Amino acid sequence: MLNKLKQDMQKLSSKEKAKILARFFKTGKGEYGYGDVFLGLTVPETRSVAKKYSNLDLKYAEELLKSKIHEHRLVALLILIEKFKQFNERDKKEIIDFYLSNTNYINNWDLVDLSADKILGNYLVDKNKNILYKLANSNNLWEKRISIISTFAFIKQNEFQDTLNISRILLKDKHDLIHKAVGWMLREVGKRNLNIEEEFLKKNYKQMPRTMLRYSIEKFNKNKREFYLRS
Repeated sequence: MLNKLKQDMQKLSSKEKAKILARFFKTGKGEYGYGDVFLGLTVPETRSVAKKYSNLDLKYAEELLKSKIHEHRLVALLILIEKFKQFNERDKKEIIDFYLSNTNYINNWDLVDLSADKILGNYLVDKNKNILYKLANSNNLWEKRISIISTFAFIKQNEFQDTLNISRILLKDKHDLIHKAVGWMLREVGKRNLNIEEEFLKKNYKQMPRTMLRYSIEKFNKNKREFYLRS
């Protein structure tokens, strides 16, 4: 089944798209995606493969997740999401353990953003959130992004405290990809409760990196945006 999956993906590959994706995901020397290899599949194409092979055994999903090919890692995560939807509580724990033991391979922003809230976040909605704080304090860029993006699942339930807490932890992080992720989650909080977002901003906006602030106030009216950016 694994070989057939890879063959199906190869048939969908595009050298032209692969070159574009390699530039887009910063695969040059010294960039965050250095060494990543692309087949040139679109996300919808990769999703269709994941649905077709959603019954793939976890040991084969792990092989895909450890591949140097970006779309192999993406399809592995999309298969995990499909399995997570179908599994009972006990089996979902197996998916979570698998996810957390393989964070080194969830190593680009799209891989995090398409999986973190749907797997780890959804699992933790009614559980202890300590693992997210551990990830937020990690030295690993992608684990830190997983920590904040996972809280999107809570935001959708109108539960904001963990998003705010983890945003504070990541407030002075140096990486642009963390600034964007935190700003995005704060913006999502504001869509549901503007007062809570503004309460956080009023206490913290002067310390926030510019990109984080810009992302968080993107939906504000012009006057309010200018207030935060000028102050």
